[in-house]
Amino acid sequence: MATFLYSLGRWAFVRRRLVTFLWVAVLAVGGVLAAKAPAAPDDGFAMPGTEAQKAFDLMNERFPGGHADGAMARLVFVAPSGQKITAGPNQQAVERTVDEVARSQQVTGAVNPFKMQGAVSQDGTTAYATVNYSAKVGEVSKEATDTLEQAAQHGRDAGLKVEIGGTALMAKPDAGGSSEAIGMALSAVVLVITFGSLLAAGLPLLTAVIGVGLGMALITALGSTLGLSATTGTLAMMLGLAVGIDYAVFIVSRYRAELAEGRTPQEAAGRAVGTAGSAVVFAGLTVVIALAGLSVVGIPILAKMGMAAAGTVVIAVLVALTLVPALLGFLGRKVLPRKARKAGAAAAPAAKENGGARWARFILRRPLAVLLGGVIALGVLAAPALDLRLGLPGDESKPTSTTQRRAYDLLSEGFGPGFNGPLTVMVDAKGVADPKAAANEVAKKVSGLPGVVAVTPPMFNKEGDTALLNAVPATGPSEAETKDIVHAIRGDAAGLKTATGATVLVSGTTAMNIDVSQKMSDALLPYLTVVVGLAVILLLVVFRSVLVPLKAALGFLLSVVAALGAVVAVFQWGWLASLIGVEQTGPVMSMMPIFMIGVVFGLAMDYEVFLVTRIREGFVHGEEPGEAIVTGFRHNARVVTAAALIMIAVFAGFIGMNEPMIKMMGLGLAAAVAFDAFIVRMAIVPAVLALLGRRAWWLPRWLDRLIPDVDVEGSKLEAAAPEQAQARESVTV
Repeated sequence: MATFLYSLGRWAFVRRRLVTFLWVAVLAVGGVLAAKAPAAPDDGFAMPGTEAQKAFDLMNERFPGGHADGAMARLVFVAPSGQKITAGPNQQAVERTVDEVARSQQVTGAVNPFKMQGAVSQDGTTAYATVNYSAKVGEVSKEATDTLEQAAQHGRDAGLKVEIGGTALMAKPDAGGSSEAIGMALSAVVLVITFGSLLAAGLPLLTAVIGVGLGMALITALGSTLGLSATTGTLAMMLGLAVGIDYAVFIVSRYRAELAEGRTPQEAAGRAVGTAGSAVVFAGLTVVIALAGLSVVGIPILAKMGMAAAGTVVIAVLVALTLVPALLGFLGRKVLPRKARKAGAAAAPAAKENGGARWARFILRRPLAVLLGGVIALGVLAAPALDLRLGLPGDESKPTSTTQRRAYDLLSEGFGPGFNGPLTVMVDAKGVADPKAAANEVAKKVSGLPGVVAVTPPMFNKEGDTALLNAVPATGPSEAETKDIVHAIRGDAAGLKTATGATVLVSGTTAMNIDVSQKMSDALLPYLTVVVGLAVILLLVVFRSVLVPLKAALGFLLSVVAALGAVVAVFQWGWLASLIGVEQTGPVMSMMPIFMIGVVFGLAMDYEVFLVTRIREGFVHGEEPGEAIVTGFRHNARVVTAAALIMIAVFAGFIGMNEPMIKMMGLGLAAAVAFDAFIVRMAIVPAVLALLGRRAWWLPRWLDRLIPDVDVEGSKLEAAAPEQAQARESVTV
């Protein structure tokens, strides 16, 4: 592989105008196709195989026009202190507000709380009105939300306390935004410090943007055909930028190192792509494996997100192997600092001791102490993960500055904490002799369960064969007691089926969240097994070693569990929560472990491949195991550190967002990258290699004969493409 990529790099360097033109043309075509593509359908959030999803689908079938998947707003009214909401002026203000909202576009119904049973609190101080929209969540027009907010303000002007809950104000997540801009700016600063050259720093950012731009354009162009939406591309943009910058950084860094050894720019480009490019290919494959593995979770939107992101990573690899050397052909020696260009050599020759080499020698003197220290540190950080509780945080986890959170609190005060998470119980009585009797029996059974404070009368569809009733628990939607109630109702379903002939299903937001959490938990081990297993096989081929891939996988698991421990400590236990704006503790987002494994595994294996391949390169070229570790750190430690800092900066930018789930992902991913890069890859990995010595590269003879020799360290380049003299170069830079 190294010789093929070497030839590819030299060709791209020589044909730089053609290569650049082709990439620009492909990007332009992708942009045109994206602009002309029909709008992609809403991919929604389906959970096939769960009871909540089955009930949800049946609800849409038996109650057509009920807008089960439509947006909903809940206007919460509280009377002034010492007054009742039912008092004449207060009631009139409420009714005027509801009437104003009812006339808004996309509104299919707005229920007057004084004409709806149970919509006024027992103490008479609080009332709520439910507003249903024809548009789906995230698709309510700005005019409709403006009318909703203006009506609420009119209610406040009349002396009432008015807040807005529900899903109507939820917006679809943007594919880009200030967080990405901040991350790019911080990345630029890190790259300038690392390379000491504006051109060298700008090249990885430019190529990463081109790769992500093409990936997002193709996702948009194929959206209607493959069912990909803007939401699907969120992970693709995040990872596309991450790996796009990383891969270009490593090739540019190797190019500069080759120039430092006196090679001409064309030869340096060829060798950079042949060596660092080989690592890029296999690092990219590990990321693709992790992302494609999301398909085993069984959630369609996650599978689509994973495949879309995997495609964008493939584009990033192709950009790094072709466009980066082509642009290096235009820049030549200009990627070096000015002082180095004047001196005719790099500012930091490859043989000179630097911080990376000194750190490696420190580890070689105390490998066991460093190993134990790193493992103990990660173990302490991981301890809170033993108390991990999964869920889908709702309005209760939002800042108190938002109207959704204030509405949640007002409803909890007026109607009890369980009111914000009612359970929708569906009674499928199709074919039953007396559907009403069956539904009443179910209502009686549910109302008698411990922890259920209220059950609404059954509401039948037009055919009279299916009924819905809401059960209000005494506890909040994310509480363990509420989960127990869901399991209790489902546990009684078989007995009710025998007694009444009706099928009982539990759905609603709370039940769906419970099912999501359970499905994520069930999928975690199979996903981890598939991803880690395939990656270990891939790394076995790359490193031609049994122990190095196993060490890489175990180190990754340590860093991920430690990052989960940090998330639990902050978001579940509340440690240092106020520093990052977390106002309410609660369960960890159900998708967090899966996302962290998929994203962090790919990035961790990037650093593993780039760092350890350079160590193996030194070992294969005749260095002793300890000196090979020093060589690898001398060349790549600085660049791996820069790449990790870039990723940490990008992910940490999301911590400042108001959305709690995004904030959680930002902290978790930033912590995971920090732990993996600086504790695992920079400390534990060299310590283990130092303790193992030559045994680190042991491979049974029978296995050595079976696996292909991909020559990722480029040992065949010396024989296959020796550089004679600069006079042989056909390109003048």
